Amino acid sequence: MANVTRFDPFNDLVDDLFKGFLVRPLAFEGRGDSGTQLPRAKVDVAEKNGAYVVTAELPGVKKEDIHVTIDAAQVTLEAEVKQEKEASKDQRVLHSERVYGTVMRSFTLPQEVDDGKAQAKFENGVLELTLPKKAAAQRKQISIQ
Repeated sequence: MANVTRFDPFNDLVDDLFKGFLVRPLAFEGRGDSGTQLPRAKVDVAEKNGAYVVTAELPGVKKEDIHVTIDAAQVTLEAEVKQEKEASKDQRVLHSERVYGTVMRSFTLPQEVDDGKAQAKFENGVLELTLPKKAAAQRKQISIQ
């Protein structure tokens, strides 16, 4: 199921306005396990040599916690950010900005993908997918008898 996100043209304007001042505001897409909002996964899509190249930033995620689903032209990325350390009894958390939970991003490409030839690479918090386009069916003319 595709996520519906409201377009806000002023969001980028506000982000640019606050660049360099304190902490830059983030756009949010999901909710974490503790009810806090998770940052939206940033995705770039390019076209190269008959394939789509998808690059997604997934900081703090382990390779085994990433799931990619391809259904014709729809691609779904799902990643789980896990909390690695619990606070001990004698420790008191004063401030925490790191959130934990599942981030999901789904989008539709202009053409169907050949999922049998798809490749994925994950390094330094960046997922790179190479998704070859499915060959279009050739027209076939049949003779009438």
